[in-house]
Amino acid sequence: MSADSQHIEITGEPTTDPQVCKFTVSLPLYAEKSVSCASTEMAEGSPLLQALFEIDGVREVFVHGHSVTIAKSGDQDWPSLGRQIGAAIRGAFASGEPLIAEVLAERKPSEIEIRKQVEELLNRDINPQVSSHGGSIDVVDVKGTTVFVHLSGGCQGCASASLTLRQGVERAIFKGIPQVTQVVDVTDHAAGANPYYR
Repeated sequence: MSADSQHIEITGEPTTDPQVCKFTVSLPLYAEKSVSCASTEMAEGSPLLQALFEIDGVREVFVHGHSVTIAKSGDQDWPSLGRQIGAAIRGAFASGEPLIAEVLAERKPSEIEIRKQVEELLNRDINPQVSSHGGSIDVVDVKGTTVFVHLSGGCQGCASASLTLRQGVERAIFKGIPQVTQVVDVTDHAAGANPYYR
C-alpha cells in the first residue's frame, strides 16, 4: 500500500553510540516484527532496505515496528545522512510495495538467541573489567528486543553504576548486537551492603 510521503513524519534520536542513530516514523515500517540487515544482498527484494543501503555510509539497518536504527561506517554527519534516510523511507512508502520482504521475518533472532548473544558479550568483554571492582552484570530477562540486566557485587549501589551502564554496557551491547533496542537496569541500588542510593 502506498502512502502520501508528505504526511510521513520522521524524527531522529541519537544513541549512546555516535555511529548509531534511531529514526522513528509516524507510519509502521514493519508492524509487530523486526529485522536486522547488514548487507545489500540481504536487502534485495525489500524496497526499504534496498533504498537505505544505496546511501553511502550505511553499514547496518535494524527495523522494528515504527522505528529504523541505522549504523553508519563513515564520518558523515547525521543531519545530512538523516535527510537521505528520510528521503529513502518516503520513497519506499511511495513504491506501493511491501517495505520488507516477508521471507526476512524468518531471520529474526528469538529472545533466547538475543539473550545468548548478550550473555556471551558480557562474559567476554564486560564482566572481566567490572570484576576487578568486585562487580558483575547479568542478564535477567529479554522481552522482544529489550534486555533487562542486574548489577551485583561492587556494581550494586555504586555511584558510577548508572554512568557505567549508559556509557559502557549499553554502548557495547548496541554496537555488538544491533537487534537490541533498549537496556533496562532492574537492580535495587538501595539494597546491598554498601548502597549509595537510599
